Amino acid sequence: MKLSQLISADQILPDMRAGEHWPAIVELVEHLRHLGKIDSVLHDEILESLRVREELVSTGIGSGVAIPHAFSDNVDHVIAVLGRSTAGIDFEALDGGPVHFVFLFIVPSKDHHLHLRTLAAIAKMFTNSGIRRRIGEAGTREEILAILDPKASRAAN
Repeated sequence: MKLSQLISADQILPDMRAGEHWPAIVELVEHLRHLGKIDSVLHDEILESLRVREELVSTGIGSGVAIPHAFSDNVDHVIAVLGRSTAGIDFEALDGGPVHFVFLFIVPSKDHHLHLRTLAAIAKMFTNSGIRRRIGEAGTREEILAILDPKASRAAN
């Protein structure tokens, strides 16, 4: 799975404003609503699902990365958004460090395999310190999107 197939350039927020865990999630979900990827009813459902998930354990996996995710009966494909924070977000990450990359996604409830494949693809991509560095240094949404394409990433390394 290519992460570049899950999002378009407009689904990348290169300069997140939020500095804390929950406001960061709200900012990303609001961005999806602003883009028309989710409607107001789905917006509320997704926020509630994400809140419940985050209360179990933070999705801040460490190394400056968080992967908040939720299931919904009301989507038929993965909806995703990537946020970047140069200042860092207090995301209650497992390693206690600030989060600079938040890849939030919503997956259809009926497709748990897609959920696992999506999580694995994000984790694989963002455990690479070179890719995190390149995304952190990228100047535009389009540059970030190009880095998410594994072929482009391999060609540049």
